[in-house]
Amino acid sequence: MNAHASPLSVIASASRIVAKVGSSLVTNDGQGLDRQAVAHWASQIAALRNQGKQVVLVSSGAIAEGMARLGWAKRPTSMHELQAAAAVGQMGLAQAYEVAFSKHNLRTAQILLTHEDLADRQRYLNARSTLFALLRLGVVPIVNENDTVATDEIAVGDNDTLGALVTNLIEADALIILTDQRGLYESDPRKNPEARFVSHAKAGDLTLEAMAGGTGSGIGKGGMLTKILAAKRAARSGAHTVIASGREHEVMVRLAAGECIGTELRAELPVLSARKQWMADHLRLRGKLMLDAGAVQALLVEGKSLLPVGVRNIEGDFEPGDVVACLDLEGRECARGLINYSSSEARRIMGQPSSKIAEILGAMTEAELVHRDNLIIL
Repeated sequence: MNAHASPLSVIASASRIVAKVGSSLVTNDGQGLDRQAVAHWASQIAALRNQGKQVVLVSSGAIAEGMARLGWAKRPTSMHELQAAAAVGQMGLAQAYEVAFSKHNLRTAQILLTHEDLADRQRYLNARSTLFALLRLGVVPIVNENDTVATDEIAVGDNDTLGALVTNLIEADALIILTDQRGLYESDPRKNPEARFVSHAKAGDLTLEAMAGGTGSGIGKGGMLTKILAAKRAARSGAHTVIASGREHEVMVRLAAGECIGTELRAELPVLSARKQWMADHLRLRGKLMLDAGAVQALLVEGKSLLPVGVRNIEGDFEPGDVVACLDLEGRECARGLINYSSSEARRIMGQPSSKIAEILGAMTEAELVHRDNLIIL
């Protein structure tokens, strides 16, 4: 798995980078913001900027800072208390980064996102345009999940995933995920002292997911598995991922100089078009279509559109243009795409030939439920 490694880190040749810094690296392991650490990250990003690299920072820490400001020793479980902590802490987080970057004559911008912002096509494009404008202006965008309004329905869930979504959003060359661990081991080094370290692998390699057991710290939400899945997601837009310890001295500067640190996961997946990438990045879908064997064959092997005749059952409530999942006979998602009909209309025409759509619905807008141009195979 460590064979065929490049002598240089992928970060050396990357011109646009998303760097994700975990909670424990900016908050003294949860004891409020560590302003010295924040200054450290600002200094490294300034150094990368001086090399002509564009950097977007995805930073955790708002809830942990809010907990410290409110005097809470333990992370709350109530959604409203978490949202309150995020609201209080986000002020400190933004202020700390603004002060730290201003010492390098760099401006910062705060971008707060939810999954809903990225699932809606127009809001997705607006966020993309804003980030590109900020990068052109020489500003360092600092992205975090909008925990103040995020609920289970609209939450991204963790900043590893958010880092990958932002990587795809701006078509970055690389994603750096900085954590409090060295990188990925073939088994848990806390339980197996002989565990072998993985220095290089292919993003999306399923054996990596089996290795990445364990959970995150009490302050953050991510574990190694979320980082492996984030690398797989980022690879869809051609981005490589490095998972490394933020405790390493000048880790980002050294990676940019070509030094191989941590676990490097190279993107070797087929790169998706921007539109299909947006569909692939949906964490929550509006509906599910259960397909018969013939429809699965038509989609996966023959590259055809999905017709109503191949659909056995429909779940969910959706409108035309929503992204829905296509499931095979075993219930596995094999494709997803933009549906041409509402859920109520789709239920009426499922299992029927396209020639009967107009008769059943009174009119036929499209012959296909999902056109192949709006379909992504998973």
